[in-house]
Amino acid sequence: MLTWERLRVLDAVAQHGSVGAAAAALHVTSPAVTQQIRKLEREAGARLVEPDGRGVRLTTAGWIAAQAARKATTAIDEAEHALSTLHGRVTGPLRIGAVNSGFGPLVAPALRLVTGRHPDVVPSTRSGEPVDLIPQLSDRELDAVLVESWSTLPIRVPARIRHEPLVVHEVVLTVSTGHPLADRETVTLDLVRDDVWTGCRPGTDSHEAQLQAMRRYGVEAQIRHVVDDFPTQMTVVAAGLAVTLAPRPAVEGFPGVRLIPVEPAITRTIGLATRENTHSPAVRALVEAFREVAAALPERFPG
Repeated sequence: MLTWERLRVLDAVAQHGSVGAAAAALHVTSPAVTQQIRKLEREAGARLVEPDGRGVRLTTAGWIAAQAARKATTAIDEAEHALSTLHGRVTGPLRIGAVNSGFGPLVAPALRLVTGRHPDVVPSTRSGEPVDLIPQLSDRELDAVLVESWSTLPIRVPARIRHEPLVVHEVVLTVSTGHPLADRETVTLDLVRDDVWTGCRPGTDSHEAQLQAMRRYGVEAQIRHVVDDFPTQMTVVAAGLAVTLAPRPAVEGFPGVRLIPVEPAITRTIGLATRENTHSPAVRALVEAFREVAAALPERFPG
C-alpha cells in the first residue's frame, strides 16, 4: 500500500533531481531517502528512479507516482482551505520565513495587520536565506517566504512556487567619509577594484551578488570582513576598514558613511514567495497585508 510520506520523498527527488538534494530539502539523510524510495518501489512493484549522471531521473512508473504525490498535496491544501473557511473565519497557523532585512519594514507591519483583522491566526517567523527557505516552502514547512533578488544575481524559484515582487531599492556603494571617492556623485565599481570589502557570509545572496557585481570588471571582491547584517557592516565601513554595496534604505543616515550611486545601476528587490496551489485564507490574508505595507513604502515596485 502506497503511503503519503514515501510519495512525498519521491516528489522531493523529482523536484530536486538527486537523492542528496532531496535529503537536504527534507532535512533527513541521503540513506533515509534511498530507503524510503526502495520501500516505495517494493510497494509499487516497479522501479521508480534510475541513475542519471550524478543525479537520478524518474522512470515512467516514478513519474506516475510523483504526479500522484502532487495531486495529494493539492488535495491537502484544498482540505485545509475548506476546513478553515467552514465557519467563515480566517484561522490556523501561519509560518513565515524572511531575509533579515525584510523583518522590520515588511514582516512585522504585515503580521500586525493580519492578526489585527484575524485574531485566530497564529503566526510564527524564522529568518534565513532564500537558498534555505525556498526548499522549506516547497516542502510545506513554511507558508510564505520573503526573499531578495539582486539585479546582479536574479533569484530562481522552482516550479510551482509563485514569486511576487513587493519593493525595489537602489543599491549604493558605501565608503567612509574619508575615502578618496567620498566626494564623487556616482562611481563605477572598477574604481574600488583594489579595496577591501565587508559583506555577508559566503553562500548568501548578498555575498554572491557583490561578487557578481565586481566580476563584471574581471575582479574578485576581497571580502575580508564577514558580517551578516547591513547596519553592522556600516560600522566597518565608517571605520575606514572596508567598502561595500548595500540597499540604500538599509544604511541611510549612518554616521561616518557616504552613499554613492553606482553606474550602471544595481537594484535589490524584496519579493514574496508562496506555493502556487496554496488555498489557505490565512496565506491570502498575509499576501494582501504585504501588498498594503509595500505600497506605503518608498521606492515601491512599479505595478
